[in-house]
Amino acid sequence: MSSPDVVLGPNQYGKAEVRVVRVNRDTPVHTLMDLNVSSMLRGDFTDCYTEGDNSRVIATDTQKNTVYAFAKEHGISTPEQFLLLLGRHFVEYAEVDGGRWSAESYPWERIQVPGSDGALTEHEHSFVKSKQEIRTAALTIQDGDEHLMGGFSDLTVLKTTGSEFSGYPKDRYTTLPETRDRVMATDITARWLFAADIDAQEVDFDALYARVKQIVMEQFALVHSLSLQQTLYAAGEAVLGAVEEIEDIRFVMPNNHHYVVDLSPFGLENPNEVFQAGDRPYGLMNASVTRRAAPARPQAWEWIGGFA
Repeated sequence: MSSPDVVLGPNQYGKAEVRVVRVNRDTPVHTLMDLNVSSMLRGDFTDCYTEGDNSRVIATDTQKNTVYAFAKEHGISTPEQFLLLLGRHFVEYAEVDGGRWSAESYPWERIQVPGSDGALTEHEHSFVKSKQEIRTAALTIQDGDEHLMGGFSDLTVLKTTGSEFSGYPKDRYTTLPETRDRVMATDITARWLFAADIDAQEVDFDALYARVKQIVMEQFALVHSLSLQQTLYAAGEAVLGAVEEIEDIRFVMPNNHHYVVDLSPFGLENPNEVFQAGDRPYGLMNASVTRRAAPARPQAWEWIGGFA
């Protein structure tokens, strides 16, 4: 028996991690899109949870099949455009009043082979999986409003100098020595929220993604860093200054510590040349950089874990 003192709280359901690979064979030079798609629906599904009544439930298997069917019928140009197709389709169901759709896009590069002149050239239909970052996208539809995000995860970067850390408060538990020259490394995860009034048909999401990634890497390389936090803010500020379609960008950056190894027991000096790469624990930086005039849109972020 249900308790009158207990109610169902916020909920969503769907099909998670639908792996779909779409090959475009329209020309002899094939293209490849490899996505991991999740579909989560929101609506009045209370009776399903409390009574086992499935009359309003769009089966998760149906959501999975829609991903595959849409990959065939519409193709996959970018993860952002594909999520917009899915989200707009599902909110047409009377039972659905919103939801969240997300995708990871795994990069593949063409294998280089000798051409007719002996020089290396890209093969038409053979690929090698890239070990670079994973591109991400997310779409939330709530109360008729669309909140579209781009992003990436696990962009691993390192600089061997141009970073320091000093001037912090110290107490009897502080053992970290100040340093004016250190290795700085991190695995950057970023999400950016597109302005609510963008025309998705007019945005070149591939070019925008490449531009944001390049700006973030440039700031990491060029800013003489007094802290990882300073580098994070500089990257976000530069993105917002250059890309008008974005109104909010958020980062998660662990500090992948590199400790100078004490070689004095072996009669050797170590002027920042040999390091132990730390595993854990690690510092973790998490912040958003937002346009001052941007409206608050908490519904865009509430289901995305790990971000401020």
